[in-house]
Amino acid sequence: MEKEEQTIAKESKPWADEKGMVLEPPKTASTPSWFTPKRLLFIFCVINLINYLDRGAIASNGVNGSERTCNKSGSCTPGTGIQGQFNLSNFEDGVISSAFMVGLLVASPIFATLAKSVNPFRLIGVGLSVWTIGVIGSAASWNFWSITIARMLVGVGEASFISLAAPFIDDNAPAAQKTAWLGIFYMCIPTGYAIGYIYGGLVGDHFNWRYAFWGEAILMFPFVVLGFTMKPLQLKGFAPAESKKALTQVETAASEDIEVEIGNSGAASTKEDFGDKKLYKPAKVKGANKTSNQFVRFMKDMKVLMLDKVYVTNVLGYVAYNFVIGAYSYWGPKAGKNIYNMSNADMIFGGVTVVCGILGTITGGFVLDFMTNTIPNAFKLLSMTTFIGAAFCFGAFCFKSMYLFLAFFAIGEFLVFATQGPVNFVCLHCVNPSLRPLSMAMCTVATHLFGDVPSSPLVGVLQDHIHNWRETALILTSILFPSAGIWFIGVFLNSVDRFNEESEREVNRTPLLESKTAERKESSAQS
Repeated sequence: MEKEEQTIAKESKPWADEKGMVLEPPKTASTPSWFTPKRLLFIFCVINLINYLDRGAIASNGVNGSERTCNKSGSCTPGTGIQGQFNLSNFEDGVISSAFMVGLLVASPIFATLAKSVNPFRLIGVGLSVWTIGVIGSAASWNFWSITIARMLVGVGEASFISLAAPFIDDNAPAAQKTAWLGIFYMCIPTGYAIGYIYGGLVGDHFNWRYAFWGEAILMFPFVVLGFTMKPLQLKGFAPAESKKALTQVETAASEDIEVEIGNSGAASTKEDFGDKKLYKPAKVKGANKTSNQFVRFMKDMKVLMLDKVYVTNVLGYVAYNFVIGAYSYWGPKAGKNIYNMSNADMIFGGVTVVCGILGTITGGFVLDFMTNTIPNAFKLLSMTTFIGAAFCFGAFCFKSMYLFLAFFAIGEFLVFATQGPVNFVCLHCVNPSLRPLSMAMCTVATHLFGDVPSSPLVGVLQDHIHNWRETALILTSILFPSAGIWFIGVFLNSVDRFNEESEREVNRTPLLESKTAERKESSAQS
């Protein structure tokens, strides 16, 4: 009889769980009328562009400057920019480049985990606010430690955007153009760097390096406002943060045991009795249990990622790749100026990088879609373009002619940047949809922690030791060959595209692309 009564109660309350508790139906997020998939892509591309413009600006000769030099007679030439004003060695200068990575590494997994209980779109708004505070702090810094801490805040702010923007784009891109859309988004990395070189060179040379950071804060501020004022979007694989379903995801095992005991004893036979505060543990204990449960969930998700051979192989190849690209982006203008006596190194490197970055990244995305965007095809493209691109870049530094160097280096950069869309496609599609933010976050952590975070200061140490920028560049470039080899191994792994797998936290949500199509059909039918 008791089982029959429970069955009747559940049938009369379609949103009751197996314990008879009444839950609110999960709400399908209503699509903000202003948003379309292309507008979403455009907004995220501009934000990404500003993020990497900042990295290019701080690496430019106009902002970064040069160290103080003295000749044998004892006369010294004062340094310029950040390095000259704060009297930094090449190692300390490299640390400033990598400092923002520290904040990014710590905050990326935190934002990815919070996405399960806080709307991801709002988290991006929070991150952009911290980023803006960080660049303002960079402009107002007065010594090595103050600018280092400010750069760490920039990394904290960027962490939310890096972890969450790509899954939003992946959700709303047309199925046959997913890699192309990701390619367009990641095209903003080399483009931002290149514009940053030019921007930093112009502002630093004509005004003061501090004005470059003030300008960045002004550019980002409208998007900070947008992140808090626009109606938030929902992400595939996650329940809306305001629904009961989302709240029950973080219930602790202890509180579940209490509910079972209450149900078995009949002590809470009515909704009113169950709502009695006496039946609950103190708020502090419940909060601690919730935090503990989130940590347990994080560790389980991490175990899934670490045991995924496809994911690990993809990330390892990306680590070696990022080691080279990170050092290129920071030391490139300075190396070019010293090796080839480029009078306008910022403008030349910026120009080559922006053209090759845009063309290479977009081409890589479209080529993978043309091949059919599968994980094995992505690995084939990654290994082939990286190997050939590495050969051209290595050969470029062997030439004494600046023009031959630029020609070979441009071809090499074009091929190397073609990896951006495919490598992120693999990260997003080799895992369950609910793991995508964590997948992107941990990929970012690994590639920075073992890639471009150590590469800038290590290249600085290497250059301080051998005092030859050509040899330093050749040693650095050779690391691209192991990267190509690791991605080639991925071609032979048993891979599965998990994008359409159902998640235990899945809710009925409509991508912007589908909702807009439905709206057009509905309006046509009405007319």
